Amino acid sequence: MDFKSELAARFLRIVAIIALLLGLSDAARLLGVSGGAESPITTLGTAGFTYLAVFCLARLFAAVGLWIKASWGAVLLGGATLVELALYLTGSKDIQIDAIGFAVRVVLVASVTTLFVLSLRMRRVHD
Repeated sequence: MDFKSELAARFLRIVAIIALLLGLSDAARLLGVSGGAESPITTLGTAGFTYLAVFCLARLFAAVGLWIKASWGAVLLGGATLVELALYLTGSKDIQIDAIGFAVRVVLVASVTTLFVLSLRMRRVHD
């Protein structure tokens, strides 16, 4: 994606910051920051811990990709978030998302979709 307009670049950076904050929040859950004395692996289960680690890393890398305006950042963020939401909506017991986290993930998917639509429109204008 090549965003030359200032508005599109700001939107991209805002999405990157949201992805970064969500990734850091997931990292805090992985480290057991809010879990007290109990191990995060015990709280989440082995599969849940693994899923959270994969989605956390994907979001952190995607945030960097979006910040540097690389197209792989949006693809990584959209793909990881869609897979996580699909697992949650199909009733996987390993994915634990609260209402606010679900809403943030839906906003991220909508934002990435908007970025793709803007990218396609900009290409049509320049072609």
